[in-house]
Amino acid sequence: MCHMWPGTSPEQLDPGAQFVAERTEQEADSSVDEQSEKIRALEEELEVLRREQSKLHRGIFEAAQIQRRLCAPRQLVSGEYEVAGEIFPVRHLSGDFFKVMELDSALGIVVGDIAGKGLSAGIWLPHLVSLIHRCAQAHRDPADAISQANRELCSGYGEPPLVALFFARIDLENGEILYCNAGLPSPLIFGRDNDVARLDQGGPMLGAMSNGTFHTGIVTLCPGHTLIACSDGVTECQNSRDQEFELTRLSAAARAAAGGNASQTLFSALGAVLDFADGCPLGDDLTLLVVRREQIGTRNSSAVTQEQVPVRLSGGVRRQRLVS
Repeated sequence: MCHMWPGTSPEQLDPGAQFVAERTEQEADSSVDEQSEKIRALEEELEVLRREQSKLHRGIFEAAQIQRRLCAPRQLVSGEYEVAGEIFPVRHLSGDFFKVMELDSALGIVVGDIAGKGLSAGIWLPHLVSLIHRCAQAHRDPADAISQANRELCSGYGEPPLVALFFARIDLENGEILYCNAGLPSPLIFGRDNDVARLDQGGPMLGAMSNGTFHTGIVTLCPGHTLIACSDGVTECQNSRDQEFELTRLSAAARAAAGGNASQTLFSALGAVLDFADGCPLGDDLTLLVVRREQIGTRNSSAVTQEQVPVRLSGGVRRQRLVS
């Protein structure tokens, strides 16, 4: 039996026990120091990642601003014609684009949709805008311009992206539109009496095949009439019931803004799309471009008609017959 003098601790009786206790305390302190070092190292790594993420966000934001400048002007008035366009990207960078350009005595309008979203599509956008602009300046016939752009896109290095594209030349004197629609939802022209023409002459998406065949259609934008073109992000926008917006709802939204200017029609249509989505996240970029020809004085305009039997003209052009 172990007898202890009163007031004597076990450590005083056993010096080894005191050594063990001190060693345990040292090990505990060392473990705490190691954990603190790990936490500090993780905090430093996290701060580095935050700075890198901030730089990346700034870079993407700057790239998005460049995209907005490339897709310009967003509003333009030229004589009787007013143009308004807008893009709602799902992410900061858009695969959609539009361009309004002066082509001698004509006004050139382009709406494009590069397959994919975010960086992969956004990287291609400046090249596509430049390519289409150059080809539009080189060829009066939209089908020829699109054919050249498609050949150059397919002959480049690597695998080209698929690009849906609508390109039109609007004669500012008489309102005649030469156009080629390569894979976008059919643009619509609305007359004063709610007549509608669908612009669906064209060909396949760019980048699908280098020898794709394209055709040019002809229609007239009369005074008081409106043209509206969009990417498939508009027509395929879904609500909570998995219904799609489709061209019929776009047509109804444009009719609701009848008599308004291009900007009013644009925002009326965009509002209709977002109301239809009813808070559901957008699955694709949204792009709308509206061209309106103002009615001057009491000038009469013929009604827009649906396309009848295409008449083949020289240069691969197909004319849509118009009736009163």
